[in-house]
Amino acid sequence: MPTEPAQVRREHVEAFIAAQLAAHSPATAAQRYRSLRTFWTWAQEEGETQRSPMERMKPPSVPEKAVPVISDDDLSALLKATEGTGFEERRDHAILRVLLDTGMRRGELIGIRLTDVDFDQGVLFVVGKGARPRACPFGSKTARALDRYLRARKAHRDAPEGWLWLGLRGRMTDSGIHQMLERRCQQAGIERVHAHAFRHTASHRFLAAGGQESDLMRLHGWRSRQMVNRYGASAADERAREAHRRMALGDKL
Repeated sequence: MPTEPAQVRREHVEAFIAAQLAAHSPATAAQRYRSLRTFWTWAQEEGETQRSPMERMKPPSVPEKAVPVISDDDLSALLKATEGTGFEERRDHAILRVLLDTGMRRGELIGIRLTDVDFDQGVLFVVGKGARPRACPFGSKTARALDRYLRARKAHRDAPEGWLWLGLRGRMTDSGIHQMLERRCQQAGIERVHAHAFRHTASHRFLAAGGQESDLMRLHGWRSRQMVNRYGASAADERAREAHRRMALGDKL
């Protein structure tokens, strides 16, 4: 393969993308395709090459992959695994409740500060992608879990820290959330679930309860309706069947 930008041609880029597809998932190959397009845009602007070898190239197709929602039985088992009055039990139970109730991203979760908790309005203030702030409403059970955690948190050695979630050594990290979920899934006797599965589950439950797509977009911080379709796809067939059963179309004649 040539190493000078001016010598790279379309066939070289196509060979690279083909190699990525052979070794990695279509999503990974598509991400590297987008990164290459960004590079060639920069190379043209900097005068490193007069023409991008990726002109008129199309990105590799990424098949729709529905992330399964977490079943009610598994959710119940997870919540039961965090029952108790200890600090970690109160913290982990509150985290699970927040993830299920709000569908917030893991990065948004660990970015919450004490001042972002508003019990009067029943919301958690987070900063999402694109540095866009939003308010995530929560219900009474999540409010109770948060209140119990905050009372247990007062005795923690790092209680003066401004971050809401505390681990053994100060602020809880992205890795800490991952490890907590892995540990709690083992205790609950269920397959491991990732934090993002809660986002899909929250979306499904909201739509299944009759929520509007436009409201879901605002709650989850999305600007594109395509995201609603993507996150709602996990159990769209189930929702459609349930809607059909409620309508009882064939029973009306």
